[in-house]
Amino acid sequence: MATIRAFRALRPSTEKAPLVAAVPYDVVNTEEARVLAAGNELSFLHVSRPEIDLPDETDIYSDAVYAKAAENFEKLKAKAPLISDDVPSLYVYRLGMGTHTQTGIAACSSIDEYDSNIIRKHERTRKDKEDDRTRHMLTLGAQTGPVFLTYAGRDDINDLVIRVQQEEPLCDFTAPDGVTHMIWRASETDRDLLIEAFQSVPLVYIADGHHRAASASRARDELRKNPDHDGGEDYNFFLTVLFPSDQLQILPYNRVVKDLNGMTPGQFLTVLSRKFDIAEAAAPSPRQKSEICMYLAGHWHSLTVPAGTTNPIDPISSLDVSVLQERVLDPLLGIADVRTDKRIDFVGGIRGTAAMEEMVNDGRAAVAFSLYPVTVDDLMAIADKNEVMPPKSTWFEPKLRDGLLSHLI
Repeated sequence: MATIRAFRALRPSTEKAPLVAAVPYDVVNTEEARVLAAGNELSFLHVSRPEIDLPDETDIYSDAVYAKAAENFEKLKAKAPLISDDVPSLYVYRLGMGTHTQTGIAACSSIDEYDSNIIRKHERTRKDKEDDRTRHMLTLGAQTGPVFLTYAGRDDINDLVIRVQQEEPLCDFTAPDGVTHMIWRASETDRDLLIEAFQSVPLVYIADGHHRAASASRARDELRKNPDHDGGEDYNFFLTVLFPSDQLQILPYNRVVKDLNGMTPGQFLTVLSRKFDIAEAAAPSPRQKSEICMYLAGHWHSLTVPAGTTNPIDPISSLDVSVLQERVLDPLLGIADVRTDKRIDFVGGIRGTAAMEEMVNDGRAAVAFSLYPVTVDDLMAIADKNEVMPPKSTWFEPKLRDGLLSHLI
């Protein structure tokens, strides 16, 4: 069963929500965050990326950065102001991007269920990133960015979510990137019905936010050292938004490589022809699984895996991102670990294939690979086997914004 818990969200007013809401801390670097927050003292990036208010040379993991986060959080509480609801509540959060919409439930989920794998994972986490968010949570006494969860949708939950949306929203705005954000608070009756309905949901899955979830577990390990710990404290739960799986949109996570490992474009095509069926691409994006599009020397090529050369039963090796790694990046281009090799970069599908063409055409990269997106079914199948997907496999859009709902621990 999946346990969700109501919480007293710390949130901005309807009028200030567009100013406070910020992109997730981990989709921008320091300089990008500084540009986005420029001229807006209410931007939540001052809390989630506080180094933007310190000198350029500041170590982003230094004591000064976490102290600045706490200082900026207190300032934002007063200036926005951020308000806390009178009673623990659940919230309905709807995202819209173009013609796509998805609607989830903002709630606190059980860290016990995360630790016991009722909340399933599909990514490995890095200790340095866990260290950072764990310290951020403990310093602020709050979880300020939600973990994006998914579950197999149910009609009874969908009906309750629709009913909550009949009321006046707490916020309704379009962010600068064109994504619409709407949040409603559930009535106490609907809150209780939603909590009960989730008792019949057997499993939930992390779609995005593995480091935040792992950090919440580590923060709980520290906080429960207090002698009065009883398991019911707020720090035993972490901030989540749960979306039905049939509403999610996964975009490809594409790759660009800076050089051809000593080969000319012609030589590279020759060695590729031993592993793939190669043709001129009809479009820069693959039309189906087992097709990879490649931009090389000013032209798009289609790389198709010959029939019978992959294992369709293995959910990991049959992923196109795995095929690319095992047949091209490692053996031909010498990129064994995409997480650490500086010769490879990643381009989220939201940026489109034109961005990759530009990188190759201006010499920043030698070759680009456009992938067919991973499906939610792929993600769930891998998580159910307690295995992990290759790094940088999924790019979820639209993304939740930080600062709209915070959970005090």
